[in-house]
Amino acid sequence: MEAESALIAAGFQISGIAATAEEAISLARAHRPAIAIMDIRLAGRRDGIDAAGDLYREVGVRCVFATAHDDQQTRERARPFSPLGWLSKPYTMMSLINQVREAIAKSSSR
Repeated sequence: MEAESALIAAGFQISGIAATAEEAISLARAHRPAIAIMDIRLAGRRDGIDAAGDLYREVGVRCVFATAHDDQQTRERARPFSPLGWLSKPYTMMSLINQVREAIAKSSSR
């Protein structure tokens, strides 16, 4: 909720918040966001890397990972889906906003 409020205050539109991989994919299909902010840990059986893969393959949406799981093995699993950035928890709202700005710039220049 804090991240959503900070992003809205910074002028970004939020398509929604998903608790599961399936919800994230459904939201992306419906709204076609510029980027997704993805945690590695999601509710349900699939994790954020699985969701990021589906978003990338099916909808063409790339992710910024905002997560406590920032080890090399995790980054390697995500690499095929061209992440736009990584934010390690805990992070500040300003670092989130800056990372989103950079990610949107990268995404639109592609």
